[in-house]
Amino acid sequence: MKKTWFITGCDSGMGHAVAEVVLERGDQVVVTALNIENVRAILNKFPDAAIGFQLNVTNTDQVRSVVADAIKHFGKIDVLFNNAGYGIIGAAEESTEKEYRPMFEVNFFGMAAVTKEIVPHMRKNRSGVIFSTSSLGGYAASPGFAFYAASKFAVEGFSDALAQEVKPFGINVMIIEAGSFRTNFAGASLKKPLNPVDDYKNTPVASTFERMRARDGAQPNDPRKLGLVLHELSRREELPLRMPLGEDALSRVVTKAKSTLAEFEKWKDVTLSVAFDK
Repeated sequence: MKKTWFITGCDSGMGHAVAEVVLERGDQVVVTALNIENVRAILNKFPDAAIGFQLNVTNTDQVRSVVADAIKHFGKIDVLFNNAGYGIIGAAEESTEKEYRPMFEVNFFGMAAVTKEIVPHMRKNRSGVIFSTSSLGGYAASPGFAFYAASKFAVEGFSDALAQEVKPFGINVMIIEAGSFRTNFAGASLKKPLNPVDDYKNTPVASTFERMRARDGAQPNDPRKLGLVLHELSRREELPLRMPLGEDALSRVVTKAKSTLAEFEKWKDVTLSVAFDK
């Protein structure tokens, strides 16, 4: 059965690849991008199944208008893929408000605005799937990604609660804890600190920066295969809340989960010491 997707951040990377794949497999897609020219080839290739909109997810009036026009055009939205986002790298101390606040506006508040606009439509239809892009860093933070991880932790907390709220209406929510996909994330989409602090040289922050720079263009995961996975999962009646995607993501989140459990057990006596005396 043909489904209609609403995908944010299709200018490049995962959004662009997923839009292409699900269109190739016969679905319809509302393709949104900051620059509509970046998706012109997709729109020309699939003139009957794709419609494009310029969309800045931080502009709530524009979000409202685009969602309304999309529903008017296709009559429905079955699948929302919250993909728009970018990262900044740098120690927390190095990161300025001018850098991290705009990122939060896109990664979290923009995602929330699009979701809030589409949920009432899905609730009315008593069906829908919401895929929201987090990161392995949204579960296990790395040095140098304090604010990026914080924005993705926010996506996870929001999505965790949302999943419980909308489940009674037949809406499934899944958090994509993406590993390293071969996109521009480690290149053009990763903002470097404007005010680097020398003391962080030769620390884990610098190691993270070097790892990301070396990984650019050599990431192990294929964004087109992400499209195949999401297309198949969009047909499932049941979805996991969290889905690590990529061997790197699975390894990292499993290690973090085990470490967290071990830490809880180690400090259990302190944890339980705050109860009133019986």
